[in-house]
Amino acid sequence: MKKQVFGRKFKRDTGERTALFKGLASSLVLKERIRTTEEKAKAIKGYADRLVTKAKKGGLPAMQQLQPYLSSDAVKKMLADIGPRFAARNGGYTRIIKIGERVSDNASMVYIEWVEKAKPGVVVETAKKTARSTKQKDTKEKKPVKKATTKKQEKKTKET
Repeated sequence: MKKQVFGRKFKRDTGERTALFKGLASSLVLKERIRTTEEKAKAIKGYADRLVTKAKKGGLPAMQQLQPYLSSDAVKKMLADIGPRFAARNGGYTRIIKIGERVSDNASMVYIEWVEKAKPGVVVETAKKTARSTKQKDTKEKKPVKKATTKKQEKKTKET
């Protein structure tokens, strides 16, 4: 008999399961609506609600409490946008909307999203550097170097 067993295991060990929850919660915070299986959504619902409760307090202690459970961009957005959005609400921050079964394995798929939508004027930017922008900066800083292809061309460039 399984007594006092809490949570879902998803056939994963502890590290994999915590990484799964962290990834799902971070995606939910950043995208505000994610598509996942019903079981994962039910498992993440309470997890996300507890994180919002911590974020509502605000300040440095809340940021320190959220860091192990979310990515750094998600922590910033949680404290700046989502925590204040739910300041007047006492719970029930997420909703699950069923959308049908997945074709490949017939798994029940759902959307999990925040109950209150973001205000149109509030935009929280994340500090992501793309590989393309760093390449453009690097090419501007480097000076072009002339390369000689043959020994004859090297001699001509030295003589002139």
